[in-house]
Amino acid sequence: MELRNLRYFWTVAEETSISRAASVLNITQPTLSRQLKDLELELGTELFHRVNKGIVLTEEGIFLKNRAEEILSLTNKIEQEFESKKEEELSGHITIGCVEADNSDTLSMILEELINDHPLVTFHISSGTSTNITERVDKGLIDIAILLEPISIEKYEKISLPRTERWGLLVSKDSPFANKEGIKPENLEGIDLLISGRQEIQKMIGNWGSFSVHDLQIIGTYNLIFNIFSLVKNNVGSAIVIEGATSNRSIENLKFIPLKPEMRTNCVLAWKKNRLMTPILKEFIRRFKEII
Repeated sequence: MELRNLRYFWTVAEETSISRAASVLNITQPTLSRQLKDLELELGTELFHRVNKGIVLTEEGIFLKNRAEEILSLTNKIEQEFESKKEEELSGHITIGCVEADNSDTLSMILEELINDHPLVTFHISSGTSTNITERVDKGLIDIAILLEPISIEKYEKISLPRTERWGLLVSKDSPFANKEGIKPENLEGIDLLISGRQEIQKMIGNWGSFSVHDLQIIGTYNLIFNIFSLVKNNVGSAIVIEGATSNRSIENLKFIPLKPEMRTNCVLAWKKNRLMTPILKEFIRRFKEII
């Protein structure tokens, strides 16, 4: 028995008229009559008799009307409870891993809107390299992360973020390269370099310049760019970095020069496959999808 037909029958019984019930239900009278006939055939009994300008319930019809009231009342209650559940204030805590990148601004924007809409939500941001962060995601210590490609993320669901990250050379303002508009592969030969310790990044740079990074004069590696600012300022070396990692910091006496040909990579929002999705995590991901 379909709930819809039960509702149709109860309305007819309440209105004592098929035509009035059709008007209340906003359907045509022939459609309503057909549904009622199907219900009687399904139950194997007559539910009402037609009389002048109306209907009269049979004994079976009176029984069904009483039961229909109970069922429809319970159905309405359940629907209201689920609607109320949707409207409950979203609360909880989310832990977010984030690399140093231009897309940190995107994260800030999403969190600002989320907190404004749901003041009971709290969060923790854990900074680090993509490698460090994915290790913590794997252990369940971080719920979701913004990572910088290239990175192996077969174990994760991901969303590519809209802004790409531009790579370049960070130099001191008194460096011989400070007036250049772009850094070509040959410019890196023979200079003291600071480079990411991630093998994926080193391989990517080697592919860009058609050389082996082992042939470069690498004097040090880093994981967080903050640690190498003073080294670049003091001309210990020049650092290959993404522009976004410097854009939100004071880089007085430093200059970012893009690589030529240009090299860009994406940041991705990633979370572990098949993990339990809490309401706050679902809402966080939904807001990122809206900006793509």
